[in-house]
Amino acid sequence: MRLADLSEGFSGLKQWSEPVIYDRLIAAYWKLISDRELARNMARLHARVWRALIAGDMEGFEELRETLVGALEPCGLTLDHLAEVDAEIMIELLDVVMARYKSSHRTARAYHLALMELAGRLPPVRLAA
Repeated sequence: MRLADLSEGFSGLKQWSEPVIYDRLIAAYWKLISDRELARNMARLHARVWRALIAGDMEGFEELRETLVGALEPCGLTLDHLAEVDAEIMIELLDVVMARYKSSHRTARAYHLALMELAGRLPPVRLAA
């Protein structure tokens, strides 16, 4: 049952999460980067990282994540910023699931399982002390 739930959760996330993720990314990068075009480019790149992650394309995810990490320093950003933005996305996705699927326990469980799996796929980032 758990694998079916997990599959259902990922299938649903693939269908509706991209605009939610992009909205959160653009808001985050606009706060962090004053150059709007650079902020948009970072949001687009980061969205591609999340798309690969949700699709389970771990090879693509790793390549895109490395590109994203390399793009941080020229923007004056750190791995801490990346971790904060990723955490905001996870919270936003969880908030959407809790609000939208509160009356469907089975569907909410499937999404929760998928989000837990996503959290496990994200590489740990050491936050500065």
